[in-house]
Amino acid sequence: MKWHKALNITQIPMEGDIKTIHVGGKQLCIINTEARIVATQSYCPHAGGHFSGGWCKNGHLVCPIHRYEYNLKTGRGVEGQGDYIHIYPTDLRDDGLYIGFEESWWTKLWS
Repeated sequence: MKWHKALNITQIPMEGDIKTIHVGGKQLCIINTEARIVATQSYCPHAGGHFSGGWCKNGHLVCPIHRYEYNLKTGRGVEGQGDYIHIYPTDLRDDGLYIGFEESWWTKLWS
């Protein structure tokens, strides 16, 4: 796992907010919900809607286009959707929020 600093403490979104950032070559949404910080891919796999315009409801991220819902712990869509979103590990440290990215075996071998 390779950790990238994503935000300073003061940049972390307020409870209930969703913020789009770029880190590690990816565009992600940072979500502050239910007393935890979650990092997800920034777009809905169903129709490409941007999650920054969505909201959270009962532990799910809701897409603003077709109201598709994704579990913020597992990334799985609700029953019948058959899709999922990627959830990235987060680590809130004294100096800010870090996002973890899996390293490919190729990167590990040659870096």
